[in-house]
Amino acid sequence: MKNMSYHLIRATAFIVLLAAAGLAQAHTGHGSSGVAEGLAHPLGADHLLAMLAVGLWSVTALPADKAWRGPATFLLVLIASATFGAVGIRVPYLEQMVSLSVVLFGAMLVMSRMHLPEGLGLGLVAIAASLHGLAHGAETPPAGFATYALGFLATTASLHFGGVAVGLAIRKYLAATANWAMLGLGSLCAASGLYLFNQL
Repeated sequence: MKNMSYHLIRATAFIVLLAAAGLAQAHTGHGSSGVAEGLAHPLGADHLLAMLAVGLWSVTALPADKAWRGPATFLLVLIASATFGAVGIRVPYLEQMVSLSVVLFGAMLVMSRMHLPEGLGLGLVAIAASLHGLAHGAETPPAGFATYALGFLATTASLHFGGVAVGLAIRKYLAATANWAMLGLGSLCAASGLYLFNQL
């Protein structure tokens, strides 16, 4: 447990430091505005819920020494698919699918105690990450992709870590009712995804 938390903290800190370096080195105007837009973009409700859910699911459903694989999978696929989105690759009904990915993560949280096969779970994380990445990439600002990507990767990693922290807190302080807590959080996440879908 401690080893897993240590690796997650190191990975998050590294990405945040990369973003900070990008901010420091960016020229006034374009570069700094690109990082700022990247930092803010994942804070939309659909992205925020999905990224918190990834961290929460990973620490709940995966073995303690493998919990880092959920956030790592999401981040790697996110940056790859965002690159495709930035060069103009588009998918029909992308916003609707992003909202439905929140529903998917809600269902995964509800079923997190059912020991979904690791490969299947990470595969679903990767599919959702590809949708979120395409959406990020499609909204690349004029400032350019590199600084924008540093920003959204830093925020995404922080949100994953937030989900991990919630999962660890549930495990530590609500151990007796952890299944109910995950059922409630998963149901809330899925319901939020359906609400966002209906707003499109």
